[in-house]
Amino acid sequence: MTRFARQDAEDERSTSVHAESAVSHKVLVAGAHGKVGQEIMAVLDRSDHDATAMVRTESYVSDMESFDVETIIADLTEDVAHAVGGHDAIVFAVGSSGENVEGVDRDGAIRMIQAAEEHGVDRFVMLSAMNADDPESSPDALGDYLVAKQEADERLRASDLSYTVVRPGALTDDPATGEIRAAAKLDRGEIARADVARTLVAALDTAETHGKTFEILAGDEPIGTALEHPTTDA
Repeated sequence: MTRFARQDAEDERSTSVHAESAVSHKVLVAGAHGKVGQEIMAVLDRSDHDATAMVRTESYVSDMESFDVETIIADLTEDVAHAVGGHDAIVFAVGSSGENVEGVDRDGAIRMIQAAEEHGVDRFVMLSAMNADDPESSPDALGDYLVAKQEADERLRASDLSYTVVRPGALTDDPATGEIRAAAKLDRGEIARADVARTLVAALDTAETHGKTFEILAGDEPIGTALEHPTTDA
């Protein structure tokens, strides 16, 4: 797991704006084994939050051993209540990679939202996708995926949870910069998975993101600052 080397300068720059008001959460990360999920775990591992990695199968558990976190096995196509209980925040970073988009990206997300409601979870930060609000405008290959994301996002926004929906552009494996662009709507572009992860974690304690849906791309504004006005038009 050497690619998750500490990037303290970027982390400090991206989170310093809200350091004084930060609250320690018991955070469940759904999709912790994925590329963005593991970046999230790396950020949480060096934060004050108490994190739990949710993975789909026993074979993924060993990959979480490099992080000082609890790991729990839960399949989003089945009941997830046992994973949700005891947490006050969820970061949903699950991606089906085009396989079973309805069962995972839509129904799995909705199942997690319902469990969060039933177990009194307060914060729910959703990793969505750019153009999930307008699937018809995207290439046909992404259509079903974006429709699934759209329906999951709508279910979350209709809930009583304190939610944030983050819609990144095309994901890259570039190193984190700690700087992004955030707005209600952006042109197409790219962003590093590492910066997406930092944005999702920073959103947990950023009041300005509560009840908001916005897109993010690589940019030149520190994450903490960008999240103070996440839905301002670009």
